[in-house]
Amino acid sequence: MTQFGIDVSAEDIVDTLGFFDSWEDRYKYIIDLGKELPPMDESLRTDDHIVRGCQSQVWLVDEVRDNRLFFQADSDAFIVKGLLGVVLAAYNGKTAAEILAVDVEAYFASLDLMQHLSSTRGNGLKAMVKRIQDTAASL
Repeated sequence: MTQFGIDVSAEDIVDTLGFFDSWEDRYKYIIDLGKELPPMDESLRTDDHIVRGCQSQVWLVDEVRDNRLFFQADSDAFIVKGLLGVVLAAYNGKTAAEILAVDVEAYFASLDLMQHLSSTRGNGLKAMVKRIQDTAASL
């Protein structure tokens, strides 16, 4: 399975999305990214791991290994799983300091993403990022 942030970087996603002329093709690519998320064990889909503020159900689990944060994520919506892949590509496998230094607004701008999402999806995306940043800040 693909490890976002390790096998697929944020730069890879920016480059690949740049090849597509239409947003329909970009959405298909984002949905395909979601299919690459490693499966999350059902036992981890608890209220403690739910990301609040998302329209769909989103679970995010963090683990620290060798001073780096690794995340498992899942959602009940295909497009959201893809968006999780986009987010994990920017953050997974980084130190807390590296996570806090990511200019996520610039990343999303380079993807031209936010203006193509509904406001509820955009808010959910921001909630995922905030959860990751809060986790990093707490270390």
